Amino acid sequence: MRLIHNMTTIAECPTPENSPLGRVIKMAVIGASGVGKTALVVRFLTRRFIGDYERNAGNLYSREVQVDGEQVTIQVQDTPGVEVTDNGVGLPDHVSCSVQWADAVVLVYSVTDQRSFDLIDQLHQLVTRAGGANMPVILLANKVDLLHLRRVDSQQGPSLAGTLGCSFYDVSASEDYNQVHSAFHRLCCQLAKQQPAPASAQNSAGASATTEKRRSPLIPRPKSPNMQDLKRRFKQALSAKVRTVTSV
Repeated sequence: MRLIHNMTTIAECPTPENSPLGRVIKMAVIGASGVGKTALVVRFLTRRFIGDYERNAGNLYSREVQVDGEQVTIQVQDTPGVEVTDNGVGLPDHVSCSVQWADAVVLVYSVTDQRSFDLIDQLHQLVTRAGGANMPVILLANKVDLLHLRRVDSQQGPSLAGTLGCSFYDVSASEDYNQVHSAFHRLCCQLAKQQPAPASAQNSAGASATTEKRRSPLIPRPKSPNMQDLKRRFKQALSAKVRTVTSV
């Protein structure tokens, strides 16, 4: 996994040059503070769980992974926690920019924090407003291993996801890598299928087709008119010289 830079410069993030054919999948992870967004991102990209992070760092992470047998670069934007103000819930400008930059959004709440769940509906509206109605979104309920601290009923998450029209996953960043990987990987596969082939791949395919067309025996390579004219003149000159020798 590679930490690129702080999200304040996300618009300047270049497409990795070493990514085959330039295929990049970009995701933004959004939710309230303390729900485990960074832990989920690091768990997905490295398999490791680290329990203590700098909160609201808003870092952009990148790693090359295999998606359906294809090597692609995954870029995941870990956004600062969204807080409720006197004016209600609002996305800071840099988080809105992350949504507009991303190919998909991962909304996260903690099952131990009812308030973080209550924010999801409003966050989804803000994400749709910033990224468009067709923005792919999935909903993750994190910390499901903390049964004794659960505050959000197990049926509330799937019910809300159904209302919002997005996929839902119960996950535990600390206890189960497979749950986390499955959620992110399915989203990556969905995005990879939706993305058109990169221009370099299309150009490569076009060049291959052109090469094959040139090599095809059914389409003979045209001769240069100048070369044909030279051959004709050479034959005429040779015939005239033979006639002269014969007459002598």
